[in-house]
Amino acid sequence: MTDQANMTAPRRSIGELRALTPARVGLGRSGASLPTRVLLDFTLDHARARDAVHAPFEVESIAGGLAALGLETVTVSSQAPARADYLKRPDLGRKLDPESRARLMARAAMACDVIIIIGDGLSPAAVDAHAVSLVEVLLPKLPGLVVGPAVIATGARVALGDEIGALLKARIGIMLIGERPGLSAPHSLGAYLTFAPKPGLTDAERNCVSNIQTAGLSYDEAAVKIAWLARQGLARGVSGVALKDESTMLPAKEVTRRQ
Repeated sequence: MTDQANMTAPRRSIGELRALTPARVGLGRSGASLPTRVLLDFTLDHARARDAVHAPFEVESIAGGLAALGLETVTVSSQAPARADYLKRPDLGRKLDPESRARLMARAAMACDVIIIIGDGLSPAAVDAHAVSLVEVLLPKLPGLVVGPAVIATGARVALGDEIGALLKARIGIMLIGERPGLSAPHSLGAYLTFAPKPGLTDAERNCVSNIQTAGLSYDEAAVKIAWLARQGLARGVSGVALKDESTMLPAKEVTRRQ
């Protein structure tokens, strides 16, 4: 940009910048410290993030919502016996406890195209707020695909979906899980898709659609991305780094037709 352009460009205020982002910018100062209002806002957001991590996981309410959508539900738990264990031992959240594993093995499930797993993750509050509503928007975008029973998993990390998907003979697993709360987004939901799920896969082998929340990705936007990734993953036999999200590159009519 030339000096003349710099002189004629309209000046933008800090207030206008704050209106564009929830990030903490232009906070000001009081002496060598933050202004009291800014400090109180930070403390409140930090408390909300902590509350989201420790919020109760409303399993019965989620199961009822999924049943209303016509989905059979199964509840399982990871090997983390309590929330404190879950937070201290991420590895325990990646494996089913013996009772849950036996319950899924006893189902003698028929192979299915897609299975939806809903896990509490690091923000049960996000799952309680968004998971059922997202599934309601997603299901109509999966016509022609066989959707297996929905699994509600307590004490879940993302990789727990791989073991669940393998036991239920799913071609692709969709894990909806509460994301790590941020100071501006304590109730953010993430969706992780894995083709041919099985224990031992890495994050490089799954796709993620993140920041599903009121101030982030809408249910419809997220559902279009998830459905596109699911269909393309099934068609190409891959997920993760081998499958790039190109859903936004298609015309709106084409996206609708393909979903």
